[in-house]
Amino acid sequence: MRSLWFFVAALFITWQLSSAKFDEFDDGDDIVEYDDNDFAEFEDIIEDPATESPQRIVTAEDDEEEATVELEGQDESLDFEDADGQEGDRESEPYDDEEFEGYEEKPDSSPGKSEDLIKIVDVPAHLQNSWESYYMEILMVTGLLAYIMNYIIGKNKNNRLAQAWFNTHRELLESNFALVGDDGTNKEATSTGKLNQENEHIYNLWCSGRVCCEGMLIQLKFLKRQDLLNVLARMMRPACDQVQIKVTMNDEDMDTYVFAVGTRKALVRLQKEMQDLSEFCSDKPKTGAKYGLPESLAILSEMGEVTEGMMDTKMIHFLTHYADKIESVHFSDQFSGPKLMQEEGQPLKLPETKKTLLFTFNVPGSGNTSQKDMEALLPLMNMVIYSIDKAKKFRLNREGKQKADKNRARVEENFLKLTHVQRQEAAQSRREEKKRAEKERIMNEEDPEKQRRLEEAALRREQKKLEKKQMKMKQIKVKAM
Repeated sequence: MRSLWFFVAALFITWQLSSAKFDEFDDGDDIVEYDDNDFAEFEDIIEDPATESPQRIVTAEDDEEEATVELEGQDESLDFEDADGQEGDRESEPYDDEEFEGYEEKPDSSPGKSEDLIKIVDVPAHLQNSWESYYMEILMVTGLLAYIMNYIIGKNKNNRLAQAWFNTHRELLESNFALVGDDGTNKEATSTGKLNQENEHIYNLWCSGRVCCEGMLIQLKFLKRQDLLNVLARMMRPACDQVQIKVTMNDEDMDTYVFAVGTRKALVRLQKEMQDLSEFCSDKPKTGAKYGLPESLAILSEMGEVTEGMMDTKMIHFLTHYADKIESVHFSDQFSGPKLMQEEGQPLKLPETKKTLLFTFNVPGSGNTSQKDMEALLPLMNMVIYSIDKAKKFRLNREGKQKADKNRARVEENFLKLTHVQRQEAAQSRREEKKRAEKERIMNEEDPEKQRRLEEAALRREQKKLEKKQMKMKQIKVKAM
């Protein structure tokens, strides 16, 4: 009985001690006043998740897989939320900077994080929308615009130069020719009084209706100023505009001779290219110092008599005063144009010839031609008119005429010798073609009897030809004996 009372008293004392302890929590006293061992078990539970499992970083891939991300061990800490309320209040207070001096935050080197980071790559230059991506197109458009502008400017300049030349020479031409500017579109010759434009850099003018000549063709050959590539080429190799004049004489109004005067370089080129100069003037160009010509000019002549007759005082005056503008002056009764190239084959007949006067004048300015330069060519047109009258008046003496005829006979004989083999080959081919046609006619004949008669007639003709050849051979042998 006594032990029972002791047991009840011990339970009562224990209950009183426990109730007093919980009353202290209710009063809001600080939990730090109690011994640390009282909450050692709870501290271990709270500290483990903070040290072992750091907060997980949310990435774009995790966000697609999970709607929300929670800290590990969060469910366990909720059980002790009420017990750590006051401790949480202390942790929410701002930290003291002095407590964390020398502390550096270590970057997370986990492999999952480095792989999940988004890398921004620079866009290649050729895929970017910038002016540098279209430099080829810009260059092409710029070049096209430059070509169009140069075409318009060059074409207009050539047109202005041609009109300046025509306005200066029109009065002189109309006073010497009945028809000036026929374009050839009408059946009857009509004077249009204007230049005929062949293309952007060539202008033609046809004049006729004058004594001792059939007509005169004037050709203005300008530089290709409308072509940008030609303009760039002329920067490396300068050139000049030219005026070429071709006068076709009547057969009875010009004697038989070939004569040329001009720059040495031009005469050497013409002697190689022109058929008449290469055949009748085989000697090298001679200097004209004997007649008072400048050193830049040389002479090609078929015979000395022609040179003496053509180089009179007025002609020498034109050649000396305008030597810088004269390229060549070519008089010929055997003019047939340039030589035939070897690729074209040797002609079987002599080319048709015309009595012609040719003039080539260089426009001053070396490509930078002005309208005044075109007007300065007027005295050279007076030289052309004088040369027409001079060619009509000049006549060879008896010895000169015989020499000229011998030269033409020699040229014709040499031509026949060169073409003899070709003419034989052409005749043989014609005979073979005739035999082939006859055989085809016989083979195509359906009647056998008629076909046989045709074959016999062909054999008889062959035999007659052989007999004639044999008779000729016998006659030659008899004459030789």
